[in-house]
Amino acid sequence: MTTASADGGWLARNRMTITPILFLLPGLLFFSVYVVFPIFQSFYISTFEWNGLGELEEQGRYVGLQNYHELFYYDRNFEISLWNNVRWLVLYLLAIPAGLFIALFLNQTIVGIRVYKSLFFFPFVISQVVVGLVFGWFYLPNDGLFDVLVGWFGIDIKGGVIGNPNTATYGIIVAGLWPQTAYCMILYLTGLNAVDPEQIEAGRLDGAKGWRMLWHVILPQLRPATFIAFVVTIIGALRSFDLISIMTNGGPFGSTRVLSFYMFEKALSEYGFRMGYGSAIAVVLFLIMLIFIGYFLWQMYQDEKALRR
Repeated sequence: MTTASADGGWLARNRMTITPILFLLPGLLFFSVYVVFPIFQSFYISTFEWNGLGELEEQGRYVGLQNYHELFYYDRNFEISLWNNVRWLVLYLLAIPAGLFIALFLNQTIVGIRVYKSLFFFPFVISQVVVGLVFGWFYLPNDGLFDVLVGWFGIDIKGGVIGNPNTATYGIIVAGLWPQTAYCMILYLTGLNAVDPEQIEAGRLDGAKGWRMLWHVILPQLRPATFIAFVVTIIGALRSFDLISIMTNGGPFGSTRVLSFYMFEKALSEYGFRMGYGSAIAVVLFLIMLIFIGYFLWQMYQDEKALRR
């Protein structure tokens, strides 16, 4: 009886700690099995030359860091894919300020604002496959709307936007920016609803308006939304597989490959079946993501620590 009472007392005293842990346990279990374990498994597989058939230890051949050596010193396609990812990273970040300014516009009280919100929200609910098909038709040479529009200004892109190695990557990035901007807009609209009106009023009394109000009063309160927008946009830029697969399939002449698509080609397509080599590419992609996301997490931690002082 005494033990039961003691147990009941312990549970009562610690229920605020135990309850969230119990709720988190199923999610943590799935995250460990389907995310954490495959990450370490990719590191392990990347040290083998293996075609993915049969048991790794039986059919694979241990090669150590040879796959990484080949990637960085001999693989021209990997270099192209890496530089394309850099282009995606730099240009994809345009979705964040674009989403912010659209959110500021939609946060106004004007006639027909619900219609405007629906139109700007629409790209977010469309599948990436549909986005790729729509922009594929938009970029069609000669008959596509884009070619017609630029033709009015006397501009002729040989082969069309996605048929030209010099413009294809940029055309796909523009297609990706359409739904990504809508996603950032939603994040900022949610953040704007939590902005403290008293701080805005205090800023007005101090003479802040326009850009000064935005920079010194509104944006500091939107840091959590900005952090999420950065993380999601960076992840989206680095794993940009579906649009490339639908619009160009890595072409023309491999000019639009990114690391995620090249990993698929090497590991799972008819051109590769090199699971170890594909895993090495996956590891490089993971480490790039880890650097960026780790940096933003550290910055957010430092900002929160500074606010507590």
